This record gives sequence, C-alpha cells and structure tokens, in this order.
Amino acid sequence: MKSGPVALRGAMDAALHPLHPTVPQYSCLGLLGQRPGLSGAELARGVFVTRQSMNVVLRGLEERGLVTRPATAPHGRELPTELTSAGRDRLDAASSAVLAIQQVMCAGLTPARQLALLETLALCIRNLSTDS
Repeated sequence: MKSGPVALRGAMDAALHPLHPTVPQYSCLGLLGQRPGLSGAELARGVFVTRQSMNVVLRGLEERGLVTRPATAPHGRELPTELTSAGRDRLDAASSAVLAIQQVMCAGLTPARQLALLETLALCIRNLSTDS
C-alpha cells in the first residue's frame, strides 16, 4: 500500500498527464492564479522547489505560452510572472482534474468528517506557520 503523499502524487500525475502540466507546473499555475506577479524566488518557496528547479518550470511554462515575464525587471532583479489567458485556461482544466481526485479521496467521508479534516489540516498549517 502506498503512503498518502505517494498515492496523492501518483493520482495527480495521472490526472494531469493528458493536460501536460507536471505537479510542480500545476502548483506554479495555481499560485499565480491566486497571487499574480510573484517572482521566481517567491514561486519556488510557494511550490517547495529550489530556485533552479523553478527556473526550469517557468521556462517550460513560458515556452508553452502559459506564463509571461518581462525581459527586464521593473525593480531590482526579480521578474514578476503572470498567467496568460492560455495559462488561465490550462489552470482551470487542471484544477477540475485535481478536484475530481479530491472527490475520490474524500468519498465516504460525511460532510462533518470532511469539515473536521479541513479544520485539522488548517490547524497543522497554523502550527507550522507560527514563528517559534
């Protein structure tokens, strides 16, 4: 039996494969959908990859016309990244595929148990987010 993270990653890889984003690319698109204009360094932190890995992710997304970055930085060295309309469309399609995984993953949980799970995960996130 696979561990939770391995099973989830495998399911996400399989669902996203026909749409062609990898899980890190999907995570990057999702983060940009929520917070447009993030730099590569900010995206790397948000997606839990190295800056070097994020540069590869961004180059791939940019080559496919899903994100855009200016040729020169408007301030300092950081290049703000934005979704293109094609990127938004791909994010919407990928999000639907991931939502289907969530529905399968939560099958059999009552609404009350789903709420308890979300509250527990939110508490875990808060615990990790607090400055000690």
